[in-house]
Amino acid sequence: MTVAPPLAGPVDGPDGPTAGLPVADPGTVRRDAGALLRREPWVVAGVLALHVGAALAGLAGPWLLGRIVDAVTVGTTTATVDTLAAALVGFVLVQGLLTRYARYVGLRFGERAVARLREDFVHRALRLPVSVVERAGTGDLATRSSTDVATVGTMIRDVVPTVVISAAQLVLLLGAVFLLHPLLGLAGLVGLPSIVAVTRWYLRRARRAYLAEGAALAALTDTLTTTAEGTRTVEALRLGDERIRAGTGRIARLWATRRATLALRSVYFPVAEASVALPIAVALAAGAVLLHRDLVTLGTVVAATLYLQQAVDPLDAILQWIEQAQRGLASYARVLGVGQVPPEPRGRATAPAGRDVQVSGVTFAYGTGVDVLRGIDLTVAAGQRLAIVGPSGAGKSTLARLIAGIDRPRDGTVRLGGCPVTDLDPAQRRRRIALVTQEHHVFIGSLRDNLVFAVPDATDDELRAALATVGADWYARLPDGLDTALGDGALDLPVAHAQQVALARLVLADPDVLILDEATAALDPTTARRAEQALAAVLAGRTVIAIAHRLNSAHDADRVAVLDRGEITELGSHDELIAADGAYAALWRSWHG
Repeated sequence: MTVAPPLAGPVDGPDGPTAGLPVADPGTVRRDAGALLRREPWVVAGVLALHVGAALAGLAGPWLLGRIVDAVTVGTTTATVDTLAAALVGFVLVQGLLTRYARYVGLRFGERAVARLREDFVHRALRLPVSVVERAGTGDLATRSSTDVATVGTMIRDVVPTVVISAAQLVLLLGAVFLLHPLLGLAGLVGLPSIVAVTRWYLRRARRAYLAEGAALAALTDTLTTTAEGTRTVEALRLGDERIRAGTGRIARLWATRRATLALRSVYFPVAEASVALPIAVALAAGAVLLHRDLVTLGTVVAATLYLQQAVDPLDAILQWIEQAQRGLASYARVLGVGQVPPEPRGRATAPAGRDVQVSGVTFAYGTGVDVLRGIDLTVAAGQRLAIVGPSGAGKSTLARLIAGIDRPRDGTVRLGGCPVTDLDPAQRRRRIALVTQEHHVFIGSLRDNLVFAVPDATDDELRAALATVGADWYARLPDGLDTALGDGALDLPVAHAQQVALARLVLADPDVLILDEATAALDPTTARRAEQALAAVLAGRTVIAIAHRLNSAHDADRVAVLDRGEITELGSHDELIAADGAYAALWRSWHG
C-alpha cells in the first residue's frame, strides 16, 4: 500500500537547484558531526586521554635512548645502562597498552555512532515525500543509503580518530624536539610550508570533485537498476542497444569524475611525501653543526632524529587520511542532505466532513513539460465506485496521484469532504486515503511483518481474515504460516501472491477512500476476478476510484470515466456508455473480441 504525501518544493544543492536530493553545506556537516561527538562526551574525552597518554609514553623512548648514548659516550656502569633500558621497555609496554585500549574504546564508539547515523538516515528517508524520491531517482537514494553511509562510517570509525590522535602525537613530538634544542625544532618544521600549501590547494578542489563523483555514481546506479528492473521490457521492445549506450555514457561520466579526483591525489601525495622526509635530513645536518660546536650532545641529536622519525608516521597518517576524509565529508553532506528536503507541511484544514471526492478544473504537468491533464472536473459521491479507463498515456495514473495528494495540481483543486487534499494533515490523509498501484514490495521479514505495516496492533485472526478476503488461501500452505520468512534469502513470492499481500494490507488499513491504480493487473484473470469479488464486500460503503486495466472492473463500477489525452471524454454508467456507442463501447467490444 502506498500512502500519499504532498509534493515538496524544489530542492537545492550547494551550487543551486538540482534534480536530485539536496547536499548539505559544510557548516551543516560540521555542526552535525559535532553533535554526533557530543552524544558521548565522556567517551570521546576518555579516548583522547588514552591516546595522549600513549603519545606521552612514546616520548620517553627516544629521550632514554639519547641518555644511554650519552652515558656510554662519557663512560658509565652496566647497571645504569640496564636501568635506562628497562625504563625504555616499560614505557614501550605502557604505550602499547594505552594505544590498544584507546583503539578499542574508539572503535566501539565509532560503531555506535555509525549505528545512530544509519538509524537517523532511515528516519529521514522514510519521511521523504514520494514525489521527491521519484524526481530524484532511486539510484541517488540507494547510493546515499549504501555507499555514502558506509564511507561516513569509515570516516567516523577510522579517519577522525586517526587524524585527531596523529595531530596530537605530531604536536608532542615536535614540542619534544624544541625542548631538546630550538634550532633542531626549527629544522623539524622546514617541510611544513610546502605541506600546508599543497593541502590548501587540495582541499579547495576536493569537495566539489568528490561530490561530482558521488553524483555520477548515483546516476550510474540508477541506470543499472532501472535497466535490470525493466529487463522484460528491454527485451520485448529491443531496447538493449539503447540501454547499453545509456550505461556506457554514465560509466564514462563516472570515469571522468574519478580521473579528476585521481589528478588531485597525483599532485597532493608526491609533494606531501617529499615534504615529510625533508625535516630529518635538515635536522641531521643542523645537529652535525651543533655537535661540532659542542652546543649539543650526540645523544641529543640521536633523540631529536628519532623524534622526527617517529613524527613521520602520524604526519603520513594525516596526509593519507585527509584524502579519505574528503570522501567522507562529501558523503556526509549527501547523507545529511536527505534530511534537508522540506517535510510534509502540517495540515491547515479541519477534518473532512465526508468521503466524497471533488476534482475541479484540475490541470497538471510534470515539471515544465506539456499538460498531462487539462481542465478535469469530476465528482465521486461518498460510497460510490468510479472506474477510470482509457488508453496508455492518457493520464489515468497521474489523476490517481493528484487525488491521493502525491502531486499538487498546477490549477484547480482536489477536495475530500470539502477540504483540499493537499491541505490535510499528512497523518490524517494517510488514514483517510490509500493508493494501491501496480508496484508492490515484499519486505524482508515474515508474512506477519509484511501485513502489520498497515495496522501494527492487528491480531493474527485479523491478518488471516484480510488474506482470506483477497483470496490468498495459499498462505495456509506455507511452511510456517504467518511466520514464514519472505524476501531476499528466504521465500520469494510469485508476483500474483505479492500483489495479494499488498491488497491484504489495504483491507487492514481500512481507509475511507481507496484508489486502485490497476491494483490487480499483476494477477491472472481468474485470480484477479476472485480477488475483486472478495474485495467487493470490503469496498461497500467506501468511496472507490479504480484505474481499470480490465474492463470487467469498469462493468462493476457505479460510473465510468473515459480519459483520453488528458481530458474526460465520456462519463456515465457502463450501460449508458455502451448505449452511447462511443469510445468506451469500442473499448468494450475490443476487450471481448
